Amino acid sequence: MAKDSAPDTGDGSAGGSSKGGSSAGRDSGDGGVGKDAAPVVRKPSWRRLGPGIVVAATGVGAGDLVSTLLAGSKFGYTLLWAAVIGCIVKIALAEAVGRWHLATGRTLFDGWRTLGPWTTVYFAIYVVIWGFVYGATAMSSSGLPLQALFPDGPGLKFWGVATGLLGLAFVWFNRYAVVEKIMMVFVGVMFVVVVYVAIRATPKVDDALAGLLPTLPDGSLLYTLGLVGGVGGTITMAAYGYWINAKGWTDSGWMRMMRFDNRIAYITTGIFVVAMLIVGAELLHAGQVALAEGDKGLVDLTEILEDRYGGFTAKLFLIGFFAASFSSLVGVWHGVSLMFADFMDRLRAGGTAGVKVLARGEQERSPAFRGYLLWLTFPPMMLLWLDQPFGLVIAYGVLGAFFMPFLAVTLMWLLNTERTPREFRSGPLSNTMLGLSGGLFVVLCVEQVRELPW
Repeated sequence: MAKDSAPDTGDGSAGGSSKGGSSAGRDSGDGGVGKDAAPVVRKPSWRRLGPGIVVAATGVGAGDLVSTLLAGSKFGYTLLWAAVIGCIVKIALAEAVGRWHLATGRTLFDGWRTLGPWTTVYFAIYVVIWGFVYGATAMSSSGLPLQALFPDGPGLKFWGVATGLLGLAFVWFNRYAVVEKIMMVFVGVMFVVVVYVAIRATPKVDDALAGLLPTLPDGSLLYTLGLVGGVGGTITMAAYGYWINAKGWTDSGWMRMMRFDNRIAYITTGIFVVAMLIVGAELLHAGQVALAEGDKGLVDLTEILEDRYGGFTAKLFLIGFFAASFSSLVGVWHGVSLMFADFMDRLRAGGTAGVKVLARGEQERSPAFRGYLLWLTFPPMMLLWLDQPFGLVIAYGVLGAFFMPFLAVTLMWLLNTERTPREFRSGPLSNTMLGLSGGLFVVLCVEQVRELPW
């Protein structure tokens, strides 16, 4: 383990050192024993859970709810196995992101830069276009359940703008610790509501168990790939390492806790996705009910729930729908802004001697962080008034389809070379999972691009 020759930079960079875990002494609040000592190993603890819940809640939005419902409505329980595999894939990817941050003391973008300038160019283009389109999508998704809850109130544009401004204000004035607490609340609401609706739908246990056997019905390939690769998997997975650093986990002593946090988060997500699949299978597939594409499909489901179970269950589902959508908005507003701040910080520092990157906590108050917050909020509001921002959506779809393969491949590259201390490099299991993930996401990428209306 290399010695830590620099003070705490907060983002895990150890003053730009490229090797070795940071010492426990860097985190003064966690019982460090000096900067030359090996990091203190922290045992897994339920009360320390947090970053995994944040990344999982951010990754599961309204679009994921709809795609899971559609899979259940078209194929019943047949694709349940794909949801389980998807959960395992996300655990492997998030673990790799967290392991890089903790084992090397460097951020993910710092690692990407070592792979060549092409990563900087790619990320710069991607994060600008993605943020512009995602901002409008997140505001629209968050406003839709509010419009359904208050049908006599203002229209969707008002609610979309209101949720965007609320997310902006919340992230602007609060740091990670508060963001984590509110995300835990959102996850609790999402989980309780969706599981409650699934139980009310009276799942058929025998059919569900049969769905764990991998099969591919005709026409199910895209839905299968979507369940495995899409639910809970976006650029926010790359933000996981930044959130664990913001939590104060900055050295390899936190490795066991990080893995525990990650597994609990994605197991929770897996239960959530299975519950949505049950709802689709029982309420839609069994009754041959068609569901609209896009977020409005969730409003359609609300009407079905009201007819079958009454207004209380329908309104409860809308609250869960809002929790899923708004948690994604808040998570992206914070996590991707944190990544952008690190991106700009590294560009500013470059290889210049004596130029230090910002300490943990300072990035959340930096001009780059707040500038990207504004970019996510105000320019995308224009798209709320456009019926079909066709060209931009196509560009976003093409570029966005390439991010998850980029993440999986670059993680394999970083974690199997001298950039990572030997004891923390990927073993056969991790490499197998990352390799399968990379192959899966390449197939998803090709299929997504083929489906675009060129």
